[in-house]
Amino acid sequence: MGTFQVTIDVGDPAGARYVPVEALVDPGASHTLVPRTVLDDLGLEPEEWWPFRLADESEVEYEVSDAGVRIDGQSRSTIVIFGDLGATPLPGAYTLEGCRLAADPVGRRLIPVPGLLKRSATHDHP
Repeated sequence: MGTFQVTIDVGDPAGARYVPVEALVDPGASHTLVPRTVLDDLGLEPEEWWPFRLADESEVEYEVSDAGVRIDGQSRSTIVIFGDLGATPLPGAYTLEGCRLAADPVGRRLIPVPGLLKRSATHDHP
């Protein structure tokens, strides 16, 4: 699958301040990676270390925290990885799915998608 770029706004968890970031949409990324300098400037503090598997199958650990994100008009809280200096920002699947978006590699854009359920559920709605 191909990659393409989008602008995402990364913010503090309270949603008081956001910074636009040019990010590379890579369908293989599970979580959103943002350079540490951006997250530090927003006043975010790492909360814990998580293991991540790289494309070459090696495993590394990165610090993570909660942050706000805005993509294509959708605002959500998400988990962000504190990337190394100069790291390419990546909006991960966890964030994209939370914003009800998916990658369209042919159109090189994000598209809105409905949520998915494994089976029908009984529910009340207006």
